[in-house]
Amino acid sequence: MLATLERIELLEYAEDLAKMVLESNIAEQYQICLNKMQKNKETQRKINRFVQLKELYEEVQRFGKYHPDYKRVMMDIRFAKRDMDLDPYVADFKLAETDLQTLLDEISKMIGKSVSEHIKVPAGNPFFETGHGCGSGGSCGCS
Repeated sequence: MLATLERIELLEYAEDLAKMVLESNIAEQYQICLNKMQKNKETQRKINRFVQLKELYEEVQRFGKYHPDYKRVMMDIRFAKRDMDLDPYVADFKLAETDLQTLLDEISKMIGKSVSEHIKVPAGNPFFETGHGCGSGGSCGCS
């Protein structure tokens, strides 16, 4: 019976945590940026153009530089990606997405460390991690 009560209590804590994340300013900003990006016709045109070119790019990749349209497709997709990434709504959304991911990563680390210092918690992009210089988790003594 005790294990069942502990599980119920744990589920309640998890639900409360999820609710706090959803009600956070970071999640709210993410939703606002997502809605703005989805509602802007020009932004959606840029995204759709990139998606179409991405499908063509994948087809060209099967044959590599021997495909007759290789150079044109490579240039087109780079320009479309740049155009999409420089769109202010896409840029704002990506920043908000990164902020939300960082929040979720920090929560995962806290939960993992509360269980044991030796638990490895996968989190975000390792290139943006702070703390250990070499990426070995500090085992080399660089931290």
